[in-house]
Amino acid sequence: QVQLVESGGGLVQAGGSLRLSCAASRSIFSISDMGWYRQAPGKQRELVAAISSFGNTNYLDSVKGRFTISRDNAKNTVYLQMNSLKHEDTGGYYCNLWRLGQSARRVYDYWGQGTQVTVTS
Repeated sequence: QVQLVESGGGLVQAGGSLRLSCAASRSIFSISDMGWYRQAPGKQRELVAAISSFGNTNYLDSVKGRFTISRDNAKNTVYLQMNSLKHEDTGGYYCNLWRLGQSARRVYDYWGQGTQVTVTS
C-alpha cells in the first residue's frame, strides 16, 4: 500500500501563512492526481485544491488567490501554500492521492492521516 505522510499544520494568527506537505512512499506519485481536503467540525469534507498528474490545478472558490497547490515529482511530494489565512480556514486537512481509470472511476484512492490547521481571530 501507499503511505502518505503529512506535515506543516499548526496554529497561526489570522493573516498568517502555513505550508503543508504530503510525501508519498511510492513512485506512482508521478502518474497520480492529488488534492487537499478540509473538514471542519460539523461540516462536510470539501476539496480545497487539486493538481493533476499533468500539473493542472483547481481550487475551492473561497481559497482562490490565497492558496497554491504544487507538486515535486522528484520528491514524491505535494504542497499546499496557504497565505492570508482566515478563521474560516480552520479544520483538518487531508492529503489524497488517486488515479482515474475508465469512465472516470478511481483506480486507487489513498489518504493521509490528516493535519490540523487552526487559525485564531
